[in-house]
Amino acid sequence: MVQQLKLLVLAFVWWWTWWSTSNHGAVADPQTRLVNTGCSTYNASSLRSFYVSLNETFSEIRGQISNQSKHFATAQEARGDMLVYAMFQCRNYLSKNDCLGCFTNATTQIRNCSAANGARVIYDGCFLRYESERFYDQTTEPGNGVLCGNNTAKEAPAFRAAGQQVLMDLQIATPRIKGFFAATKTQVSAGGSIYAIAQCVETATETSCLDCMKVGYNNLQTCLPNSDGRAYDAGCFMRYSETPFFADNQTIDITPYLKQGGSSKKWAIIGGVIGGAGLVVILLIALFAWQRSKKPKRLPRGDILGATELKGPVNYKYNDLKAATKNFSDENKLGEGGFGDVYKGTLKNGKVVAVKKLLLGKSSKMEDDFESEVKLISNVHHRNLVRLLGCCIKGQERILVYEYMANSSLDRFLFGNQKGSLNWKQRFDIILGTARGLAYLHEEFHVSIIHRDIKTGNILLDDDLQPKIADFGLARLLPGDRSHLSTRFAGTLGYTAPEYAIHGQLSEKADTYSYGIVVLEIISGQKSTEVKVDDDGHEYLLQRTWKLYERGMHLDLVDKALDPNDYDAEDVKKVIEIALLCTQASAATRPTMSEVVVLLKSKSLIGHLQPTMPVFVETNLKSREDKSTSTASSSNATASTSILSAR
Repeated sequence: MVQQLKLLVLAFVWWWTWWSTSNHGAVADPQTRLVNTGCSTYNASSLRSFYVSLNETFSEIRGQISNQSKHFATAQEARGDMLVYAMFQCRNYLSKNDCLGCFTNATTQIRNCSAANGARVIYDGCFLRYESERFYDQTTEPGNGVLCGNNTAKEAPAFRAAGQQVLMDLQIATPRIKGFFAATKTQVSAGGSIYAIAQCVETATETSCLDCMKVGYNNLQTCLPNSDGRAYDAGCFMRYSETPFFADNQTIDITPYLKQGGSSKKWAIIGGVIGGAGLVVILLIALFAWQRSKKPKRLPRGDILGATELKGPVNYKYNDLKAATKNFSDENKLGEGGFGDVYKGTLKNGKVVAVKKLLLGKSSKMEDDFESEVKLISNVHHRNLVRLLGCCIKGQERILVYEYMANSSLDRFLFGNQKGSLNWKQRFDIILGTARGLAYLHEEFHVSIIHRDIKTGNILLDDDLQPKIADFGLARLLPGDRSHLSTRFAGTLGYTAPEYAIHGQLSEKADTYSYGIVVLEIISGQKSTEVKVDDDGHEYLLQRTWKLYERGMHLDLVDKALDPNDYDAEDVKKVIEIALLCTQASAATRPTMSEVVVLLKSKSLIGHLQPTMPVFVETNLKSREDKSTSTASSSNATASTSILSAR
């Protein structure tokens, strides 16, 4: 009887194992085969705060997976100035326990990066990433790659044809499916099938998911007809295999998602691939084998994380940038600046970028220093600074390629077609984020960089209306500028500190002054050079602010588009006084930008700090009836300046 019972138990175990693997995928299999890992070369500045923030983000993500049975989670924590953003995603076919198992492995693996302020781990079953700046909208980055199996599939020609079609269908369908996940099983022959999945992060858009799928599809073409392959990127993952890695009942019918523009492509590919037979197929296979033998071995790309790993700028081809911007057409022009025109460009892989054609003139400095200076700028990494992706040198042409900001610049929201649309919280976030970006340039990067041209047009806004400072470091490329403390003028009058505009005296405090002017513009919705006329006559923004401050009437400065119920009057008063501290006449009395960050984050008023009267610099951009008595000019300035009396 005992023997019979043992046999019955063994039979049940065998049946359960067979049923589980053939119908529901592997049991207790978190699929932790390591696909890619990488660490930032930058370390967190405050390790204690960093580790606390990192641990809390991981704890929050674990809670979301455990309690809410999520396959996708984001979390962010901050301790002092140390922010940590984290993202985790499981493949949808994993059970909650397997997802948790994969997460546990990932958190252990990622800690090998120690103090790195950015890292990622990608497994077959999940991925985990953290950064010191927000990255949730990123999908395709320079760190994308592919991992191909070592074995050639059975019936290779048929497998290749079917594999190409499967991957093309996933590329088309996945961005159109809610949740951005698809899993398919496709019959290749009587004895084989292709199992395939595609997944984008849930914070992607349909367009950015499609961009990522295109890169993954192209990368996986190098794997076929191998029996399995994986393509990974910052925001998506694709995998195929002739061996099942998920249950048959977890496939998704993607046919409905292929109808919108996918059918013609589908049949064209089928006709092109299957229509070739006999000698044509043999020739294609032979050609492919020859190309693979000539192709150099792929180097590991585990250290490239896109947002955190910029050891040097990418060198773009001029013709590629020309095509991306439609020959630098006016239709693609985003704006004009002191350093050159900016164009919207769409690269071959679908990534949208901003392309700046520099106007630097001819000089031996430009020839000698351009690449080294651009490399320096490309290694500036902060969540409130626009990221430089790469550059291009073509004859006398010098071109920079930046990340694209769909919301354009701050001036559009203050003075342009979006005027009045920002609420107080959004304005304060922009004020604080800009201060943080400048503090990094001045004090936290290994070379102190003075921007010299802080203005609303050089503050761009991302999809969440968070600020990113543009054009930092470009003044270093000006002819004759051998030092970051050069007196070469490179500013915009109306924002420029008086000691710099008039005497050419430059320090980090010149940026502080410009920042103060920008803050007043953000609060008032008034341009610094715009004249307001009242009973006392005409006055510019800084003059008006100082008069209101002296009278204790700070709030009269506030943009009428702001709802008084939307902000705390004392908070606004404090920010106005901080702006006046930044615009004091003496550069020595202005706070550093790191001090500004502390003041902005302080809950109390700054009563112990009393701003002194600014020097009012008038910008004579238009003909004025009343000329002031004392004038001075800068050799590179396009307008004269004059010192005005406070009264």
